[in-house]
Amino acid sequence: MIIAHKGVIDKFSHLCDGTATKMIAHLSASTRHGGKNHSNKVLVGDVDEAIMRGAVGVSCQVNIGSKKESAMLQRMGQITSEAYRNAVPVLGMLYVRGENVNLMKNDSTKGYAHAARIGFELGCDAVKTVWTGDKDSFAAVCRGAPIPLLVAGGESTGDSKQILTMVKLSIEAGGSGVCMGRQIFAHPDVTGITKALAMIVHEDCSVDEAMEKCSL
Repeated sequence: MIIAHKGVIDKFSHLCDGTATKMIAHLSASTRHGGKNHSNKVLVGDVDEAIMRGAVGVSCQVNIGSKKESAMLQRMGQITSEAYRNAVPVLGMLYVRGENVNLMKNDSTKGYAHAARIGFELGCDAVKTVWTGDKDSFAAVCRGAPIPLLVAGGESTGDSKQILTMVKLSIEAGGSGVCMGRQIFAHPDVTGITKALAMIVHEDCSVDEAMEKCSL
């Protein structure tokens, strides 16, 4: 799956014709120029439009702890309701970031177990989440949300072994796959890292085996 905004889907979805690759329309947006409101993800489309433009699913984002959290939660609920009526899957992207983050004492998941659970309870079919640092804490995130959880890539490092090890551990802890951008697009070998990730997620390969087979 490729996640993109509606204009990109309009222009390039035809490249997926005849392949197993499909596109998901991301319905949330903000920019770095938003100042104090940069974390407020607003809706820039809806489910009906996404389908018309060629998407097979939609995604939207909520920043838990933002001053605009309540508005973003309402928007996610609106999208999941529209998607349910149209039998369209929703990927929720829930991050713990903002001025009002209030973590429980001794929360090893840094709020991400709660965030993933929120996505599940609001009707998302899958949730993009972050690596919490170790298998035990990530397993706690997975236990709290009985839907597929996809681990994000984080900041681009170019370190193949580091990113593949993180993904391997996330799968072993109960994760279902990856939802990555920069770790792939900015990698010096886009094809190689993509194949290696697929081998770990879908073929249960070890990190070393995947790196060797993909010449990383």
